[in-house]
Amino acid sequence: MELGLLILRLFLAAVFGLAGAGKLADLDGSRKAAAGFGLPASFAGIVGVALPLFEIAIAASLLFTVSSWFGAIAAATLLLVFVTGMIYQMAKGNAPDCHCFGQIHSEPVGVSSLIRNLIFLVPAVVIIFKGQNAQGMSIASVDRESVQLMLILLAVLLLGIAIDFLRRISSKQDAIVRRIDILEVVAKDGGQVERQHAGSPHDGLPIGATLPDFEIEDIYGKFRTTLSLAGEGVPVLMFFVSPTCSPCKALVPRIQEWGLELSGRVKVVLISSGTIEENIQKFGDQITRALFVGKEREFADAVNAKWTPSALYVDVNGKVASHIAAGDAAIIELVEKILAADLADEFTYFTGNHDGHDHNHIDLGGRIPEFAIDAIDGRTISSNDLVGKQTLVTFWSTTCPHCEKMAPELKEWDRSRGVNDPNLVVFSDGEVEPHVKMGLKAPIVLDKGNKLSEKLGMFGTPSAVLIDEKGRFASEIAVGAQHIWSLIGKRK
Repeated sequence: MELGLLILRLFLAAVFGLAGAGKLADLDGSRKAAAGFGLPASFAGIVGVALPLFEIAIAASLLFTVSSWFGAIAAATLLLVFVTGMIYQMAKGNAPDCHCFGQIHSEPVGVSSLIRNLIFLVPAVVIIFKGQNAQGMSIASVDRESVQLMLILLAVLLLGIAIDFLRRISSKQDAIVRRIDILEVVAKDGGQVERQHAGSPHDGLPIGATLPDFEIEDIYGKFRTTLSLAGEGVPVLMFFVSPTCSPCKALVPRIQEWGLELSGRVKVVLISSGTIEENIQKFGDQITRALFVGKEREFADAVNAKWTPSALYVDVNGKVASHIAAGDAAIIELVEKILAADLADEFTYFTGNHDGHDHNHIDLGGRIPEFAIDAIDGRTISSNDLVGKQTLVTFWSTTCPHCEKMAPELKEWDRSRGVNDPNLVVFSDGEVEPHVKMGLKAPIVLDKGNKLSEKLGMFGTPSAVLIDEKGRFASEIAVGAQHIWSLIGKRK
């Protein structure tokens, strides 16, 4: 048992030593990983540097019996923090880069990384429960037979690492082969995919926006609306393809496989452009039962799926629940997240690692902060007033030209809002008089210095966020008129 405790200590020391050294070799990645878990940028920078130093200190303490008990407590505490953070992010549908071993090995948070941390927790717990005065054999007292046993165990461990390494290489080779297949198809079909006006693949609608409702046609000439696709009791995974896109054809077999894997949980559909005949010729009749066509890509443009292939996940209520995944690698990543997620959770959504939504800094699904503040008409607006019905909270400025351009539409919507439309609250800054001249029925709050607005997610003007009837953030921050109107399903 004395030798066994030494082996556990050495194993745990090796884990934390490698983790700390790997992070020190990539401090920038360590800071980004901390930010990916939701830490404020200023605090993430500190944690990104302090964490690897703390892990190395834990590793050193585990080498000596006089300090190993304290080191095991620190190790167990840190692992529990990691596990809690991972479970929280997975529950929200996120998969930030764990950066667990820094430059040595990193991967998106998932079931495998969670299980790995729980396995590492076991030796730490054993060492703790043995007590401070029963920490096993000292390194200095190791005899020849013990060294031989440890070498055998080390060889087994290295063999396991080598097998895992080969498995990862094989997986990467499969991905390379898929990309070569796509390149071969492109070369055979003549080469270039026209994307002159595609823009950025990250300009999609904010999560929480209502899916734009368009009339589209299936291959049998039957028309239906896009919102009806999400109204059948299950979420929808939309793949945007085109009969002129060769990579799309190469991805179709994978889409068919995913459709089978997600059967009963998610409905898989293809949204294409062109004529029905062009699509049948391109993709074959085996996929056309799930194919809907928009001849001029009006619907794809409305959700900013301007690249093909692209994918978008829509929840059971017809709300956008992912950022646009553009290209085969991003699509595969999105599908893997969907396969691993609990889709029954009300706030299941999926973000990309490099999604261009850096302005979003709210806890989607979390409760809004408590507040009470006076509006310019004398009413007191509090967080309780944002409970009971959806509320569109907009962030405004009378000196903002984009706000000025949007003002007539905002005034018209405010005047014509029905009982089923969300409430409206406007947060702004400046003097009372120009805000009175706006002529809004909705309350206008002058938030000096935007102190409260920033807590509610403000990101420039005009921007907005949707609050649900339970007082929770129901959307990302929408920036600009087009995205603001998308939160309430109003097409600009």
